[in-house]
Amino acid sequence: MLQWGTLKLCHVLALVLCTLASEDFDWTKNERTAFYFGTFPTGFSWGAGSSAYQTEGAWNIDGKGLSIWDTFTHKKGKIFSNDTGDSSCEGYYKFKDDINLMKDMKLNHYRFSISWPRILPSGLKSEHINEKGVKYYDDLINMLLDSKITPIVTLYHWDLPQMLQEKYGGWQNASMVNYFNDFANLCFERFGNRVKYWITFSNPWSIAVEGYETGEHAPGLMLKGTGAYKAAHHIIKAHAKVWHTYDIQWRSKQKGLVGISLTADWGEPVDISNQRDIEAAERYIQFYLGWFATPIFHGDYPQVMKDYIGRKSGQQGLGASRLPVFSPQEKSYIKGTCDFLGLGHFTTRYVTQKNYPSGLGGSYLSDRDLAELVDPHWPDPGSEWLYSVPWGFRRLLNFVKTQYGNPMIYVTENGVSEKILCTNLCDNWRMQYLKDYINEMLKAIKDGVNVKGYTAWSLLDNFEWDEGYSERFGLYYVDFGNKNKPRYPKASVQYYKRIISSNGFPNQREVESWKRKAVETCSSSNQLLAADPLIGHMEMVTEIVVPTVTTLCILLSAVLLMFLLRRRL
Repeated sequence: MLQWGTLKLCHVLALVLCTLASEDFDWTKNERTAFYFGTFPTGFSWGAGSSAYQTEGAWNIDGKGLSIWDTFTHKKGKIFSNDTGDSSCEGYYKFKDDINLMKDMKLNHYRFSISWPRILPSGLKSEHINEKGVKYYDDLINMLLDSKITPIVTLYHWDLPQMLQEKYGGWQNASMVNYFNDFANLCFERFGNRVKYWITFSNPWSIAVEGYETGEHAPGLMLKGTGAYKAAHHIIKAHAKVWHTYDIQWRSKQKGLVGISLTADWGEPVDISNQRDIEAAERYIQFYLGWFATPIFHGDYPQVMKDYIGRKSGQQGLGASRLPVFSPQEKSYIKGTCDFLGLGHFTTRYVTQKNYPSGLGGSYLSDRDLAELVDPHWPDPGSEWLYSVPWGFRRLLNFVKTQYGNPMIYVTENGVSEKILCTNLCDNWRMQYLKDYINEMLKAIKDGVNVKGYTAWSLLDNFEWDEGYSERFGLYYVDFGNKNKPRYPKASVQYYKRIISSNGFPNQREVESWKRKAVETCSSSNQLLAADPLIGHMEMVTEIVVPTVTTLCILLSAVLLMFLLRRRL
């Protein structure tokens, strides 16, 4: 009991220190300094990431239930080229091969997610636990630990059980809080003796906005002006309940940590001397990151969200704000429910003031009263939204430090895609992106930001949500046209390996040699990949042509035999 009391006291002291450490972010100070040669702190953790629906495949195998993404992708016209994650990377069958890739890269950790409907097919613990699904994750976790790779496990990476969507309306319904807690508690019970890093939700902004406002993502609902806010409200409460469940029931025995992964672009004022632009940029961040981080660290939504949404709701003749309200008890319950902050980041926008008349109707995007701009000189090798703006990463990390009391941060997603017709494993743009973004993270650590680990997104090319397989974020190329889904290392694999082995950027001469050596190795991989269609053709000959010819020969032999027998008779 004394140990448990000490743990609780430490948690309270940490909250007090976080509050005292909070300070104002200086929007006028944007230092874009030269490349910094140096290394990360001892013990810094390097990893790569994935998610269940994007990589596992096996969508209806071994008792797995339907997820909202299974249903969504099976509707024509929802996904680019009508792609689905039915087979994806076949990670369900190939996880041992993938762990060997991680071992070769000398990764310290691997971030993956547990599929809720693979464990609980209906979503409800009270109805049925799928032991085959449990065994799959048991085997994955055990092999990672045997390979000295730390599992960082996400409980919800967007694949809600379809039954919960149909019966209750998914995250529009407050009952999800308890159902998600039951699922999380089961995961703590079955895997928590080995898993010490838990992430409740991955990028809840996307779940709320793209799932329940714009309809771009599953479940594809377009509840303009209300859907995203209601979904986010329930997600925040679900996160807090799971944190408290772990804190009360499991922490003293398992000694793990529970956090959340929030993804945010950086928003830079178009003119840092213009107060309206500064206010618009801060609004951009608060409506993005602060929407979830401020309740979790400070107990309530950002004041600017409450002001803007409340005012616009009033102008629309509504009796109450479209932004839900936390009760005093809920505020104290939610505040401080974060042992570490997972941070996903990919790109930056310039932001300026833009007024949206309330008469047009309310929506998340118009509630912000701002416009997003990009610099045409920013590189954009892949996704139409993803521009390479490394200095924005340092700015975001410093913002988190000042706003939320310098929490322990694990970068849970960072990477760049490509969208090219011809396959080229010599991904120079990704090597440059990794070099520049990781270096800005190193500068942020020099600034005093408490970053403990970095996760490259992603280990493999995978199913990229509404873009299907048209965008590739992987360090490893996956040949989705081949039923075996072979993996081929891109040049960035070798480059990232050298960053890991050096724990940073030791000196200019060595760093400059990395790219050259990586390109040399990727040339042979390109040759292997070029031979793949021939291999696929040979497989077709083996699997289709040969059995067909054999069958014809048997039939002809039977006919000839019958003919000979008739003649003898």
